[in-house]
Amino acid sequence: MAQAVITTSKLRLVFQVGMDDDGKPLLKAKTFSNIQKSATPDQLLQAAQAIIGLSNDTLSNIERVDNSDLLA
Repeated sequence: MAQAVITTSKLRLVFQVGMDDDGKPLLKAKTFSNIQKSATPDQLLQAAQAIIGLSNDTLSNIERVDNSDLLA
């Protein structure tokens, strides 16, 4: 049976920075690399909230991006 081993983890914050001519939201993402693989969702949320407090833009989404190696 194959196993997935997390190799890297990133925190991605997506902000709405405005609207285009058609009224659709314009999104901008900021990615923070080298997140500890063992970080819990609560810890990532706390970090994201601290960063969001420094921004004037509206938060659209908080994402955790994990990359894994598959082992046979």
